[in-house]
Amino acid sequence: MAFDFKKEYKEFYMPKNKPEIVDVPKMNYIAVRSKGDPNEEGGEYKRAVGILYAVAYTLKMSYKSDYHIEGFFEYVVPPLEGFWWQEGVDGINYSDKSTFHWISVIRLPDFVTKKDFDWAVETASRKKKMDCSAAEYLTVEEGLCVQIMHHGSFDEEPETVALMDAYLAGKGYANDINDKRLHHEIYMSDARKVAPEKWKTVIRHPIKKIG
Repeated sequence: MAFDFKKEYKEFYMPKNKPEIVDVPKMNYIAVRSKGDPNEEGGEYKRAVGILYAVAYTLKMSYKSDYHIEGFFEYVVPPLEGFWWQEGVDGINYSDKSTFHWISVIRLPDFVTKKDFDWAVETASRKKKMDCSAAEYLTVEEGLCVQIMHHGSFDEEPETVALMDAYLAGKGYANDINDKRLHHEIYMSDARKVAPEKWKTVIRHPIKKIG
């Protein structure tokens, strides 16, 4: 059976419906960064997601090619994720999506090296006849964070974030969102197939101990 990150690392992908503190280790990602409204038809975000999946599935299916990745084992492509921020905004202003900056990512298995990644970008570009050069090999170590499973549309996230903030205040922690530690979302539902009221999104914020 193929290795499934969601099942093997439930503490990072399947949090409870109430806030919890977690220490997130270093992870490697396929990443595409840009800015703008993610809902824009034919916009940068949709182009980025197409690149991510093209590279992700090229790596996943590499064992059927002539390219050998050392340590490879069959796995399920992890869910789409995103790091989000806005210039001059503390947290996220959901009412002005045009000012979003984002890094859209898909997690890589640890056995994928930068060399393997470069091969996949070149191969995906050639075979799928699309420019995947915007993809980058990104390593992120989030460290201490608070997270929760949000149910519903993205526009309803502020209510869930408020629960996280109240939880932190009661535990002696504070948000530590800055230009290096960002608002993080993991999309556990396929928005194309599931009604917004049934969407599941992991919301994760970096934190620090007060005092």
